[in-house]
Amino acid sequence: MLFAAICLDRPGQLELRLANRAAHLAFLEQHAAQVKLGGPLLDAAQEKPIGSLLIVDCDNEAAARALLENDPYAQAGLFGSVELRPFRRVVGADL
Repeated sequence: MLFAAICLDRPGQLELRLANRAAHLAFLEQHAAQVKLGGPLLDAAQEKPIGSLLIVDCDNEAAARALLENDPYAQAGLFGSVELRPFRRVVGADL
């Protein structure tokens, strides 16, 4: 089952994001079978990351939450909020 995760950074945490970026990307690569799509959400000027959007494929919501909780960004305390919603692909690339 697909889930969309909308993870918003705590304000003023760009340095924390950058410090954990390499570990975050390694985590995503390690879990590429489950992380189908992802990337940063940007500020209004489209210059600075302010969060992350991930589409993950997990058996259920509990498994999706467990995956997200192990992300180095989450473990570093970067996110101020994480919204997880069931997602159904209708158009675009197969996920």
